[in-house]
Amino acid sequence: MYDMTNYLKTIDEVIGRGPYKDNWESLSSWQAPEWYQKAKFGIFIHWGVYSVPAFGSEWYSRNMYIKGSAEYEHHVKTYGKHTEAGYKDLIPLFEAKHFNADKWAELFQEAGAKYVVPVAEHHDGFQMYRSEISHWNAWEMGPKRDILGELKESVERRGMEMGASSHRMEHWFFMGHGKEFDSDIKEPMQRGDFYWPAMPEPDHYDLFSKPEPSEEFLQDWLVRTCEIIDRFQPKILYFDWWIQHSACKPYIKKLAAYYYNRASEWGWGGVITYKQDAFLFGSALPDVERGQFADVKPFSWQTDTAIALNSWCYTENNQFRPAVDIICDLVDIVSKNGCLLLNVGPKADGTISQEDTAVLRRIGKWMKINGEAVYGTKVWRKYGEGPTKIVEGQFSDGIKKNFTSSDFRFTTAKGFLYATALKCSESKEYFITSLGEQDASKEANFHGIIKDIEVLGESEKPWWHREEKGLHIKSGIESDAPVVFKIKVD
Repeated sequence: MYDMTNYLKTIDEVIGRGPYKDNWESLSSWQAPEWYQKAKFGIFIHWGVYSVPAFGSEWYSRNMYIKGSAEYEHHVKTYGKHTEAGYKDLIPLFEAKHFNADKWAELFQEAGAKYVVPVAEHHDGFQMYRSEISHWNAWEMGPKRDILGELKESVERRGMEMGASSHRMEHWFFMGHGKEFDSDIKEPMQRGDFYWPAMPEPDHYDLFSKPEPSEEFLQDWLVRTCEIIDRFQPKILYFDWWIQHSACKPYIKKLAAYYYNRASEWGWGGVITYKQDAFLFGSALPDVERGQFADVKPFSWQTDTAIALNSWCYTENNQFRPAVDIICDLVDIVSKNGCLLLNVGPKADGTISQEDTAVLRRIGKWMKINGEAVYGTKVWRKYGEGPTKIVEGQFSDGIKKNFTSSDFRFTTAKGFLYATALKCSESKEYFITSLGEQDASKEANFHGIIKDIEVLGESEKPWWHREEKGLHIKSGIESDAPVVFKIKVD
């Protein structure tokens, strides 16, 4: 069993000498770094032992121990009884024979991503990196490779920033159902065991649920996460929802102070993303899971969503979203001061599916032409206009948005205003009411002078005319994706 004493002492020392202390007053001085505010688009990766069954979702390790579930039945039929073939027995099958970090990084770069966030440890407790904390990791078992280490080298060599995601906190209860019947999850267990602690599953949204995470478990979580920080120096740390539990608060403060101080020592700005007010507002970056905001925000924020609607990891029944829908979401999110973290779920053998690959390449093709309306941009005086309304909140990405050629999103950069039509017009005509020519003494959206307009990706200039009710544009461009008008103003 790993002795945490020295690491816990180091954590306190780093907090003691750094500018950030483990209290909200100190942590509230954090600001989103410039690199992140400019990046706008990143890739999330869910890949692990749960990719072996490729069934249900990345919650396979939990659900396979719930009698009557589809995962339970699948597991018995495919691998055998839970006493003879538990989740741990899938690890040797996770060989990742075709994993190539360079090929992944090349694809992500082609997609136009500026940062990459692999899941370092999911709820199942298997670490995807070389670790001194636990032997249940990809360096010693399964692939027998330092997956995060290889990805970091490949990603950073191509100019992208490397992040890491920890879902360890949920491990407190994630394997608990295996104790409800005769399985390979049984007492006695101690820290260091793969399934430990396998506690009863609480109400996920009860901030004071019992049994609450113990001091030993929370210290273990803290040390594990700080090891990721020290070993991989991630520019962004992503956490799933359950760190919001009341018992976690002292530890997430310690973690944030340690991470921000380390980032300060290393000379760059780090980002922590969180959900559902786990952190005090202003001390880290809010994240909206599988959803977005309906209006522009005065603060930086992030959407994390996946190419597949039904699962974060690869399954044989994944329902893949069209690339154009994701591009529209990206444009909408950026216009509202957000960034998009888009998840891909590789197969167990280390290859990325044809469907995921096609979506990423289509996004990249659009970004290569239109990226200047996305990267490094700032919000305009309003995010956009048009008849199509965005449903605000989590888990709304499955709601189809039927954008029209009257739906526009605005961004600004380097002296230009970008107006993106979320759908190409069949009539070749566009009308932007926000850019009408009005008397400056009256309330209006825009009083500036429009000097010129071009369509990104088109050599031929569009015809345009401005009058009181709005800006008329005619362009012969044909596209199945959003169309960007680059407007020179004075």
